Amino acid sequence: MSDGDPQNRRRSQRLRLQVALFLAAELPDGNRLRVQAFTQVVNAHGGLLDAPIRMSVGQRLKLVNPQSGKEAGCRVVRVEAPSDGIFPTTFEFDEQSPDFWPISIRPVDWGVTQGVS
Repeated sequence: MSDGDPQNRRRSQRLRLQVALFLAAELPDGNRLRVQAFTQVVNAHGGLLDAPIRMSVGQRLKLVNPQSGKEAGCRVVRVEAPSDGIFPTTFEFDEQSPDFWPISIRPVDWGVTQGVS
């Protein structure tokens, strides 16, 4: 696929970044759970993480970055086939959240100015 292909377009540049997060979600049976997950790829609008639980497309969740204490509401966009009990899960922030990620120099299309006066 080329970058011009609509299936491959993103609203903001993706970066490979592994960050340990806490994922809080409510399961279909009403139980709430909090587990550790790790990102594979991130951008200003969400990312892809490895989750130890299967979630459903459209499911609401909250991510917590334990290093910064930042929290962000999200929804599940896609869940891929599991591998070794891990579910690659694509998520989207409720609001663009480039500051959620521990990155000092962000891509220009993330919409954050860095040290510009």
